[in-house]
Amino acid sequence: MRRVFVFAIISLIVAASVRAETWILPPPGIDIFGQLRITEASREETLLDIARRYDIGQIEILLANPNVDRWLPEDGARVILPSRYLIPHAERKGLVVNLAEMRIYYFPETPKGEKPKVITHPVGIGRMDWITPLGVSRIVEKKKDPTWIPPKSLQMDRIANGEPPYPNIVPPGPTNPLGRHAMRLSIGSGSYLIHGTIKPFGVGMRVSAGCIRMYPEDIEALFDKVPIGTQVQVVNQPIKLGWLLDSLFIELHPPLEEDEQKYTNYQQMVLTAVTDFLTTNSSKKIIPADFEIDQEALDQAISEKSGIPVSISRIRSQAQQHTHNIVD
Repeated sequence: MRRVFVFAIISLIVAASVRAETWILPPPGIDIFGQLRITEASREETLLDIARRYDIGQIEILLANPNVDRWLPEDGARVILPSRYLIPHAERKGLVVNLAEMRIYYFPETPKGEKPKVITHPVGIGRMDWITPLGVSRIVEKKKDPTWIPPKSLQMDRIANGEPPYPNIVPPGPTNPLGRHAMRLSIGSGSYLIHGTIKPFGVGMRVSAGCIRMYPEDIEALFDKVPIGTQVQVVNQPIKLGWLLDSLFIELHPPLEEDEQKYTNYQQMVLTAVTDFLTTNSSKKIIPADFEIDQEALDQAISEKSGIPVSISRIRSQAQQHTHNIVD
């Protein structure tokens, strides 16, 4: 039922093997971009192979395809590529990282005469015991083929877990966990990086000691585009809402493990978020008189938390309006 509904509102195409990285930034009043697509699996690849080919993180593709086997998808199985996004509620400037969806957005400066663009990639983030910090910082350094000096805290953690410590210095090369590109953030005394990885299957998961990991090809493509001094906003938004003209969309992700207690009543959190969004947006957007929330669609989105934007509004029919007016 849910899939039929999604397909009815979003134009799907059979995806070609092209990484969709750069999109035209929608104008004010439109908060959604990208395109939901499908492809077919083969016995020669895992779901994670497909994810990397289409620039999708591991958890992203699993949430969008709960009935497709991660390691042995059936030959010809239809795989949904969740490459449509609601822009996080943050300043559309520089880099924005949303921890809950494990994705980074880049809003580059717009050259004169060109249309604004947005670039997005999946990322790996800090584990529960090594949380990636929230807040606003900046890129203060960029290094190609970086040397890695493991922090003392990480060395002590490995020893406590009975693992051999890292070398004191890891030179550039195929064993360097930072990969070939690293951008240092001003937050945390410069101990946090946006960097590549030698373990790409960890992208789209909680795998790091607080740094932000990217596919090697993604950080390589982004590295030269992002100047030193670029603003970096790290947010945590498992509930995202936005407009496509007069249609209200919601994009839901499971909360991070450390936030599960806060989101014990996830449904109520979503309902509150919808109410707050409509209230705070009332001064910015004229909501049609016949606008209403599609409760069935909203309930289904809450149940699935698929990470795919879903329309949760509809235009009330004349008959419904008449009944509504009588009740009022």
